[in-house]
Amino acid sequence: MPASFSHPTPLSPPPSSVSPVVTRRSALLAGMSLLTFPASHLAAATAPSGVWPKALEVPGGIARLPLGPAAERPVAFAGDVPVLVLGDAAEWTALLGIALSAEPGEASITVQAADGTQRQLAYTVAAKQYREQHLKVEPRTVDLSPEDQARYERERAHQAVVMATFSQPVPEAPLRMQVPVPGRRSSSFGLRRVFNGQARNPHSGMDIAAATGTPVVAPLPGRVIDTGDYFFNGNTVWLDHGGGLLSMYCHLSATNVQPGDMLKTGERLGAVGATGRVTGPHLHWGVMLNRTMVDPALFLAA
Repeated sequence: MPASFSHPTPLSPPPSSVSPVVTRRSALLAGMSLLTFPASHLAAATAPSGVWPKALEVPGGIARLPLGPAAERPVAFAGDVPVLVLGDAAEWTALLGIALSAEPGEASITVQAADGTQRQLAYTVAAKQYREQHLKVEPRTVDLSPEDQARYERERAHQAVVMATFSQPVPEAPLRMQVPVPGRRSSSFGLRRVFNGQARNPHSGMDIAAATGTPVVAPLPGRVIDTGDYFFNGNTVWLDHGGGLLSMYCHLSATNVQPGDMLKTGERLGAVGATGRVTGPHLHWGVMLNRTMVDPALFLAA
């Protein structure tokens, strides 16, 4: 199968004031629950012997921050963005997505207990050098026409709303993900592409090369929160797995779901294609945590 590529998915974290579900601390502290998964959707396989997602405190990675015991789930924030907190009264853990743009060094999150007391919890971001790829392509594939630019801006505003989705975490849900489609990883997360000498944003997902029509399945239980045909991403499906953990599937030839559908692990959501700005059939798979794209490989066993 020939190599294929897509432009890095043009997603940026939305402003904290945009949220279709909830972004305000007051709503979280009031115990708002807007997404619950029936028990039949919670597990698909035996719990793994390891722990997922794997911790990797680098740009594009994930920090696992122990919060200690508490009778009620603490609330954590990275700035104004809520952070996924899992565990039980014996031990809570914050799972924090670290932005690809994060500078190495000290950083912190805010943790708020049920009684309203707050504390800062520090962590350290280590440096990571991702691979760079230089490509020579037709200028029209890099430079957008005014019409295409206008379409992209409209779609970016819509997707910012989708990415702000936050729902209550699923209790005790294992976060080891199933690969959504079999195939060769044709492009890894974090790869920085330079088109005709023009640097683009780092690749925000994992590309998996597969034939058009190959089924794409949900890697975890989730609710479909968006489907659409977008300029860069082509036919796309977004899933909400709870607690600000989202996933996206791009360039699909077909979609089999609609917003509101509940999917189990392994349930089909679409098929591999080459829609949007691509040169060949493949799946672009993205994983987002606290509105930050992180490396999907951290959720996989291998």
